[in-house]
Amino acid sequence: MTSLLTPRLHLVPFEDDHLAGLNAMNSDIEVMRYLGGKPQSLAETQASIDRVKARWQQYGYSWWSFFDRSSGQLVGAGCIQPTFAPRSTLPEIGWRLRRDHWGQGLASEAARRMARFAMDQLSMPVIEAVCAKDNLASAQVMQRLGMRFRGLERWDDEEGVFYEMTAQEWARSPARVKALEESVPEENASHRPPTK
Repeated sequence: MTSLLTPRLHLVPFEDDHLAGLNAMNSDIEVMRYLGGKPQSLAETQASIDRVKARWQQYGYSWWSFFDRSSGQLVGAGCIQPTFAPRSTLPEIGWRLRRDHWGQGLASEAARRMARFAMDQLSMPVIEAVCAKDNLASAQVMQRLGMRFRGLERWDDEEGVFYEMTAQEWARSPARVKALEESVPEENASHRPPTK
């Protein structure tokens, strides 16, 4: 399982000891407003950790917890994950942040690093992203990443805004240039951040 670094974040594959930090974020109704619309219970968060750990073993990619490198606190989560038919068969990039870390550019920073992992390290030919129609902040992260608006499509029980990006589009994207500029040595550092 691959950990990733950005200037401000350490992206660590989900582990059991992330439970408290992930649940503190996922039980916030504002964080979950566009992600099912209801807070997640502790048991639901543990079940998601279990699913993610299995997917890391099966696919070699899935969800990371975002740890602030200066404080060691869990401040968000994001993914490159398989999307299962019938909705789509394209890998999906996604993110969420603790409410007190909104508006600081962390989602874009993490998204650039995850896209670089997907495109440059895993050689994925295309990735997609989806958000609710009124989730403008998430759509802006997709646009800053260089993703192209694909259209409105069915997303679970509602209509979602879909973006996608091919490997060729990523290669030309200013976000890739920025991701390379943000490269941090010892990408797979074995040290683990404190869990808070």
